[in-house]
Amino acid sequence: MKESIPSQLVEEYEGIVIIPGMINAGLGIGGKRGQGLAMVKLANGKWSDPVFITLTGGSFGFQIGVQSVDLVLVFRNKGVLTKVKNGDFTIGGDISAAAGPVGRSSTASTDYKLQAEVYSYSRSKGLFAGISVNGSNLAINKSLNADFYGEDVSSATIFDRATNTSEAVTQLKATLNAFKE
Repeated sequence: MKESIPSQLVEEYEGIVIIPGMINAGLGIGGKRGQGLAMVKLANGKWSDPVFITLTGGSFGFQIGVQSVDLVLVFRNKGVLTKVKNGDFTIGGDISAAAGPVGRSSTASTDYKLQAEVYSYSRSKGLFAGISVNGSNLAINKSLNADFYGEDVSSATIFDRATNTSEAVTQLKATLNAFKE
C-alpha cells in the first residue's frame, strides 16, 4: 500500500488480522470470503503465534463487480480477539470497524483521536461498487490451526504463546515489529 498505518496507532494497537486475497463479488446480492491469520501482543510486547481465521460475509443492495482485496484489521484491544476462543464474532454486529487513518478503505470515516476499536486498511484489484467490512463474520479456522501446529490446540492457547520458530512466522513477526520503526 502507498499509505502506511500511522506509527502512533502501531505503538498502541494490540491485535492484527491479515487477510490477503479476500474475494468480494456481487450483483445485487454479494458475498465475500477470505482466509488469513490473527495475532495479538503479549504482555512482554512480543507478538503471539498466529491463529488462522476465516472471514465471510454477505450483503444485498446496489452492488456489482468482482475484486480481490488484501485486508488488514488493526485492533486497539486484544481482548476482542482473545475472547473469541474457538467461536466467532461479527464485525459490525459485535464490534464495528472504521477506515484506518491514512489508509485506503470505503467502509466508514475514521475518528481523529484514533479511538475506534478496529481500523481497516485495504488494497483491491478488480472493479466493485459497494465493498464493506461491516456485517462480516470472523471465525477461528480450527482445521488450519491443527494442520499448522500438528495438534488440536485452542486459539486461546495459541494467543498466549510465542514459541513457533518457523521461518514464515519469524519473518511475519519481524515485519510487524518493523512498522514501529
